[in-house]
Amino acid sequence: MAPLITNIYTADPSAHVFEGKVYIYPSHDRETDIQFNDNGDQYDMADYHVFSTDSLDPAAPVTDHGVVLKTEDIPWVSKQLWAPDAAYKDGKYYLYFPARDKEGIFRMGVAVGDRPEGPFTADPEPIKGSYSIDPATFVDDDGNAYMYFGGLWGGQLQCYQQGNGIFDGSWQGPKEPSGEGVPAMHARVAKMTDDMRQFDGEVRELVIVAPETGEPILADDHDRRFFEAAWMHKYNGKYYFSYSTGDTHYLCYAIGETPYGPFTYGGRILEPVLGWTTHHSIVEFQGRWWLFHHDCELSKGVDHLRSVKVKEIFYDAEGKIVTEKP
Repeated sequence: MAPLITNIYTADPSAHVFEGKVYIYPSHDRETDIQFNDNGDQYDMADYHVFSTDSLDPAAPVTDHGVVLKTEDIPWVSKQLWAPDAAYKDGKYYLYFPARDKEGIFRMGVAVGDRPEGPFTADPEPIKGSYSIDPATFVDDDGNAYMYFGGLWGGQLQCYQQGNGIFDGSWQGPKEPSGEGVPAMHARVAKMTDDMRQFDGEVRELVIVAPETGEPILADDHDRRFFEAAWMHKYNGKYYFSYSTGDTHYLCYAIGETPYGPFTYGGRILEPVLGWTTHHSIVEFQGRWWLFHHDCELSKGVDHLRSVKVKEIFYDAEGKIVTEKP
């Protein structure tokens, strides 16, 4: 499978259908002298591009709309513009992004534009009460919007075990809860205000339960526990939360009845790819469902130089995601 974008390195693709086209909002990987480590310091991204295409099958040229937001445009940011997402509501387009603030703590920001390809103007402060990484914003059929987020290790989610807004710096780095019977840390979800720029109420935990027990997935279950790369989509009235397992390199999904869950683990969407990270989005376009993801094939295995790819996915009669047409 050939990379979708080859003029620059791109990763963490958030794909949306706006105005009859697929728009892709990825991270922009770049060369760096920073040594690889489990804190993710080598992922030193500094700006965002937006891409669009008219067709996925047959493949059509992908347009690079250029830089739409950069570190210097965001007053509160110190570094690391990691995986973004976008949303549309009431005539405006919103670009959501994580970055480290001046104290080195990850927060979530929002930038607003009039067109899906930008340009976007960032709010001067991060979203109040936001933390960690990987925002994914889902606008439901009733117009309510929700942000799903979180990431372990370098994403700092494990630093908030005492509650929202209580940052424990001793947990920074490649750490997470472990031990017999200890539940895994959960992704986070917050409803958005009507103007899409703040959280409307408390940040909640998004619980994924094991189908065989009905209990939350355990911390030592690295093949199924949430690590990062939250995404939400809806199919036949059910909510599908998908995510990466991080150090085991799977993309998995779970199904729920409401935007808040709980969600029951459903299986894997993608096996490990070339490169350490795996991150994705799922979108319906022209009556078919597509999985956007990335790997390091173009850079010949350099973990922080990744490229976006896309493949079709399917659903079986029970609503399970499958990789081959039933």
